[in-house]
Amino acid sequence: MASAICALCGRQAESEDVPLTWATSVENGRKLHYCDVCARENVRSIEGKLDSVYW
Repeated sequence: MASAICALCGRQAESEDVPLTWATSVENGRKLHYCDVCARENVRSIEGKLDSVYW
């Protein structure tokens, strides 16, 4: 299984697991990941799409 890649900046997680500081969302049936930096900087545009676990 491939490691997580940020849907916004393309940064790849350092391990197979999605880091706890990253956010995930499900859009059109696909699970997307956002690195901690993108999740913070783009919180307004992706708000409402993020898993509640992140908050």
